[in-house]
Amino acid sequence: MRILIVEDDPLIAGLIQRVLSAQSYAVDHAGDGETGLEMASVNDYDVVVLDLLLPKRTGIEVCRELRQEGSIVPILMLTSLDHDEDVIKGLDAGADDYLGKPFNLDVFLARVRALARRDSKQKTAELRLGDLVLDSAGRTVTRAGMPVGLTAKELNLLEYFMLNPNEVLTREMISEHVWDMNFDPQSNVVESLVRRVRKKIGKTDPTIHTVRGAGYRLGDTP
Repeated sequence: MRILIVEDDPLIAGLIQRVLSAQSYAVDHAGDGETGLEMASVNDYDVVVLDLLLPKRTGIEVCRELRQEGSIVPILMLTSLDHDEDVIKGLDAGADDYLGKPFNLDVFLARVRALARRDSKQKTAELRLGDLVLDSAGRTVTRAGMPVGLTAKELNLLEYFMLNPNEVLTREMISEHVWDMNFDPQSNVVESLVRRVRKKIGKTDPTIHTVRGAGYRLGDTP
């Protein structure tokens, strides 16, 4: 899962980034509204964490313009303002949820997970493909009823595949969803991660197939 933080306070942004990264989320950061709007417009994010008071463009302006562009990315609005009218303005501009500062980090993570399940792929608590089952809430995977031990990054990759069953996912698509902007395009980490996940879930269908010259596909053998 890839998340964008638009927050001008470096201490708050750094804390949020560390908390999300510890959950193996790919995290990008913008320090002002203008940069945040540009990044959210050109990149595919699962959730945008958007501060209300920002330099250059306010969170309300960023949120409203994203919605006018047709973006349906879930937006969690953060603000130190606790007036009801600020909450109303944020939600009316298109925000999906609202969290006042200071906030409990466990509550913040729960809000992010809830919003991620509401994205355009209609994530559900349980993803199924054949006898392969991924519990998004519990972060567990089973194959034919037997548990499959995956690291957090491996589970994120498998979840991305299971949200797009039988679709060919390119190396670039995978890197954009599983890693942040610091991803090195010259590295072979995508190939390594795919090999590890394929080995752990087994080679019987459904499994991850290499589509020569294109990318990878999770599904049955053609």
